[in-house]
Amino acid sequence: MNSPIRGLMVWSLLLLAGCATSADRIASNQAMFDSWPAEVREKVRAGQAAVGFTPDMVLVALGQPDRKVLRTSAQGTAEVWTYFDHGPHFSIGVGMGSGGRSSAVGGSVAMTDQAWRDSRVITVTFESGKVSAIESRQ
Repeated sequence: MNSPIRGLMVWSLLLLAGCATSADRIASNQAMFDSWPAEVREKVRAGQAAVGFTPDMVLVALGQPDRKVLRTSAQGTAEVWTYFDHGPHFSIGVGMGSGGRSSAVGGSVAMTDQAWRDSRVITVTFESGKVSAIESRQ
């Protein structure tokens, strides 16, 4: 098998491994999931978090956060988990130039998992071990 095809297969496997769903996370934590109230299980199955959830409930519903920070204010300390959009983003560029008797035109299309826009999808704030606030992008 040539190197480019092997590289594509490796990237595909890594992508699939990173795309665990809430169903996969539930199966991995079945006993804990079964102990939660029905309304919590319903939200977790749908991949949603809610005020009052514990960190375990959020982990099963949404997976590992991309970033965890501690926020300290006059009200106390809160732990904030942020999840980012990791979908592909596309951009198109066109350029033209000239110098002396020659000119050139060029173009490109790029795909990346980084983007200039705010890629935050959801931010979950924990106070005293429970979700106290959820911010999501509209």
